[in-house]
Amino acid sequence: MEWEIRIIELIQKDLNDISRILNYIFSFIGGEMGLMVLIVVTLFCYKKEVGQRLALIVASLHVWFSSIKAVVKRPRPYIEYPDRVVALAPVDPEASPTDVVAQGYSFPSMHSGAVPATYFTLASNIGKKWAFIAAALLTLFVGFCRVATANHYPTDVLAGWIMGFMAFGIFELLDRYVRKEWVRHLILFLSALPGIFFVRTQEYYTSLGLLIGAIAAIPYERKYVNYQETKSIIAMVLRTLGGFAIYFGLNTLLKLPFSKEFLESELLAAFLVRAVRYAIIIFAIMGVYPKIFPLFEKIGKKTSNK
Repeated sequence: MEWEIRIIELIQKDLNDISRILNYIFSFIGGEMGLMVLIVVTLFCYKKEVGQRLALIVASLHVWFSSIKAVVKRPRPYIEYPDRVVALAPVDPEASPTDVVAQGYSFPSMHSGAVPATYFTLASNIGKKWAFIAAALLTLFVGFCRVATANHYPTDVLAGWIMGFMAFGIFELLDRYVRKEWVRHLILFLSALPGIFFVRTQEYYTSLGLLIGAIAAIPYERKYVNYQETKSIIAMVLRTLGGFAIYFGLNTLLKLPFSKEFLESELLAAFLVRAVRYAIIIFAIMGVYPKIFPLFEKIGKKTSNK
């Protein structure tokens, strides 16, 4: 719609260097890596159960949004109007800004939906007024930045907000009316499966793998590991750094048996390999890796004693 592209033009016209930096920061907060940081820090430094819930919410939301994007197929503003707006933060900086396959679709805004779903979940657990205010401000700022960077139209952001709060509500309803955890997990898994028949994007299969890995890791960790929260800053830092080391290490290791051409292809087999890869990674981080946390506690105590 013409009014939407005009809004993006007006915003970009008044952008300065500071506002551009802020756009990158808030885009990172609502993006894949920013959410991964939030999940890992919550899991290993705050409360395990809250981190597990965030992992399920983020994975489910990305699966649902990827499926909707594949149906609607609305091009991003910087793809549809390259002569009127600038791609300040393209999805894939290495690809052409007009490459729809690489840059993905616009509706709804994944960033705008993920932020309220995750940060209001965190705020509801904290239970403080400042946490809800922070979640609301982040929701507004991230949504605004997605428009300012020409990644999304205003209606994409509005739809993202609505669906993000709906996802938050869905998880609350599941907790209230479905008492058995394995049934809740089964519902989430089944809700993700339809996309296999029509979605062919890396984002969908990455998220599907993360969801499967998290669903498997939660009961495994509870039964065989059952790590506890820590008050040691050293242990928190080691837990977090170790988690990301495993993420990047396993991601590299699991790619070795396959050629780059195969992994980047649009073959269903390549997408399924991607889903399996991320399922293994998240299972290792959430379920297996915490087994060594007692070692970090010992290191923290020794450091404190010195």
